Parts: sequence; C-alpha cells; structure tokens
Amino acid sequence: MFNSNRLASLGTSLSYEGSLTLVANWLHKTGRGSLIEISPKAAKVFLAERAKTVSQKTLDRDRQALQALLRHTGRFHEAGRLSVIQAERQQVLLSRNYSADQVQRIIECQTDRNGFSTELAYEAGLRAHELLTILPAAERPMSDRPADPEKFRDGVRYTVVGKGGLIREVSIPQPLALRLETMRLSEPASRVDRRIHYTSHYDIAGGQAWSQSVSEASFRALGFSNGAHGIRHSYAQDRYRELQMHLGSIDRAKQIVSQELGHFRPEITDTYLR
Repeated sequence: MFNSNRLASLGTSLSYEGSLTLVANWLHKTGRGSLIEISPKAAKVFLAERAKTVSQKTLDRDRQALQALLRHTGRFHEAGRLSVIQAERQQVLLSRNYSADQVQRIIECQTDRNGFSTELAYEAGLRAHELLTILPAAERPMSDRPADPEKFRDGVRYTVVGKGGLIREVSIPQPLALRLETMRLSEPASRVDRRIHYTSHYDIAGGQAWSQSVSEASFRALGFSNGAHGIRHSYAQDRYRELQMHLGSIDRAKQIVSQELGHFRPEITDTYLR
C-alpha cells in the first residue's frame, strides 16, 4: 500500500504492518484464508475478539489498518469504513506531562547535545522524529492547513515533517534558534530512525536515541519517566494555559493548541490536556 502511494507515510506503513501481521496469524489459526482475501465480516470478527484484550488506541490502529487493506483489495470503496468498536479493557488515562522544573532537571542529567534537543522539544512541542527534520520555514513551506491568527508564540518559524508526512510549522524562541543555527550542517545528512530515513540539516539529537536519553535522565532526576512524549504534553498544557489567560476562551485555546501540535482536531488534543 505504501509503494502504491495509498499510504503517505512509511511510519504509518510500518504501524499497519504490525497490525496486519497479527490479522494474518489469526486468519491462519482460525482457517479463514489469507490476508488478501479477508472480508469486512471477518475483519469485524477479528476486531470484536481483539477488543477483549487490548486498549482502545491499539484497537483503533488495527481497525484503521484493516480498513486501508479492504480499500486496497477492493472489498471496500474508497470511502468505506469499519464501525468503531469499543475496547473492553479499562484504559487508565493519566497525565504524562512534566512541570517546567522537572524538564529542567531532566536536561541537567543529559549530555549537552541531548539536553539541547529536550529544550527544543519543550519549547516547540516536537515529537522525537521531528527533531531530525527541522528546517527554516523560508526553505520549506508548511502544508495547507487552518491557522488561527493567534497561532504560535513570538519566535522564529521553522517546519518539521510530522505524522503522515504532514509538513507543519513550529515556533522556536529566538535564543534557541540562534543556538540551533550554529549547528547547521554544511551538507544535509541522512539519518535512519526506526527504519525510516530522514534528511537532517542540523547536528542535533532526535529520534529513538534521544527518547531513550530523556527516559534515562528522567529516572535519574525524578525517579520516574513519562517518556520523551511527555515533553510534548508539557508544551501542550503550558501553551493551553497561556492562551486561556490571553484569549479568555477555552474552546479557542484548545483549537489553537490543536493546530500548533499538528492535530487540527481538538478532540485529539484532549489527550494532552488531561
């Protein structure tokens, strides 16, 4: 599906590969035929069984993978959808953010290189792999998406390649941007992270190696870890509070944070704000 351009992102392709491997094993075990022959009815049976043992997030990923496959094989038309099934397993929803003081303590337990990337992620709401893709907005424009006039703090505009290949704009405080530019490579470098190739223009940490650094530093500094993605949660919550105070509107504040994170759907942003 990725090679035929039905999936825009290699990351999505690899995620779907994991789901569809499980489906193929289930089909073989139950004698229901091959993956390429799976019917919408069989897909629903698989998801119903899966709902008993996995979280809602995992179940939704499996449903999306099967949906894409059914469209690819012609069992669904392009707008065909599998009904959403609710997972039976109770999902404990806990906040993953760090306080500003906790972020600083994590940085102090990292190398200068990893610590700088943690600062960038905290100030701009970056994912681990997005650190590998930073480029000035003047050199790579963002994808066409909605933008509230209040979107972003004052800062220097850059773009990163987010989920699904979306090129989204981010804002980096000027002092950090000046430091970042001292790390600009004379020639772009190819970086591989989780089997995906990225073109990096700066000699900074990112990807899985940086994520591991955050987790290890967090355990040393705090005695626990919310993972590197918790840094992005911290950006979302800090920015949400800032916008609420500035605008006096909860809904608009959430909408703007959603745009800044690259979700463009406030209901997804709720996960970051709990």
